[in-house]
Amino acid sequence: MANYFSSDFKLGILGGGQLGKMMLYTTRKFDITTHVMDSSEEAPCRSACNHFTLGDLMDFDAVYNFGKQVNLVTFEIENVNVDALEKLEKEGIKVYPSSKNLRIIQNKATQKLFYRDHGIPTSDFTRFAYLSEIEDAIDNGGLKFPFVWKAAQFGYDGNGVKIVRQLSDLEDLPKGECIAEDLVPFKNELAVIVVRNPNGDVKTYPVVEMEFHPEANQVEYVICPARIDEAVAKKAKNVALKVSEAFKHVGLLAVELFQTETDDILVNEVAPRPHNSGHQTIEANYTSQFEQHIRAILNLPLGKTESIVGGIMVNLVGAEGHTGDVVYENIEEIMSLEGVTPHIYGKKQTRPFRKMGHVTIVNEDLNDARRIAEQVKKTIKVISK
Repeated sequence: MANYFSSDFKLGILGGGQLGKMMLYTTRKFDITTHVMDSSEEAPCRSACNHFTLGDLMDFDAVYNFGKQVNLVTFEIENVNVDALEKLEKEGIKVYPSSKNLRIIQNKATQKLFYRDHGIPTSDFTRFAYLSEIEDAIDNGGLKFPFVWKAAQFGYDGNGVKIVRQLSDLEDLPKGECIAEDLVPFKNELAVIVVRNPNGDVKTYPVVEMEFHPEANQVEYVICPARIDEAVAKKAKNVALKVSEAFKHVGLLAVELFQTETDDILVNEVAPRPHNSGHQTIEANYTSQFEQHIRAILNLPLGKTESIVGGIMVNLVGAEGHTGDVVYENIEEIMSLEGVTPHIYGKKQTRPFRKMGHVTIVNEDLNDARRIAEQVKKTIKVISK
């Protein structure tokens, strides 16, 4: 019998941000003891975990020493010291998702090569050790505009990604390892969350559609179910399952996809953790993505993934021109709207485009939900004092 509940079992979570905080909704419900490590004194998880450790997630000793105190380690962010995770695994500490998979996913060039090696459809790309090599490739005709530049490591929320249409677009970009991807003409950006436990039980969540902010390259709305043909949805799920099978991951794997003009499905990238494309599952699905991640890594039966109701998620990001102590303006106004639930992450300081929370809108009619989502977006403001 799994003895996780009201027991001496200790779950370690690396990263104390909003994703970890939402995982803690489940660990508190199940009375599972949690240890969290983060580099910030004001990490959102701090108020909800049993034990908090201040530490650098990229520091070998900090991650290794933290892992030795717990029975199982998971993470809510990819930027974690993989060598430390690998050593912990060798010493018998369970790490889910595995260090092997995290090592592949951490580097976008390695990740893309993994897809190529496993016959997974993805856009064509070229790997470069240095930014200057891109300029050489343009000069000798090996690379043509436009293309998508991506930093190989440490990108997040639109950082580390840029569409390059002319040589001057390369100015001020980091000089290190990167990839240049073909710019894919697509109809939709989709995502499928796949969950898998150590027994090999696998489930997928419904396909979601993402609408992006044109400047910040951040998701503005996540719409579930995606407004696409059933045949396209089935194809998207099959591609996501192929990625899951190739990684044989444990936990959640969020697979971001492009639906091309000809309805082909291409993998953009993956995240081995709860993901922005699954926040609406807290209100809209039988089992939230956060509970599902906990169930999966503990090898418990997986919960039902279907939607109960249509759901849309709106990201709450810091308004431009505001940096400092946060204020949520008009929050009562949006709470008076039908089916609206705000989630405030607990970050004290706002800055332009920083993720500060999200709002879910549930409604039997997805068109009504989308209209209310627009109203929410226009009404609430994340500003500074």
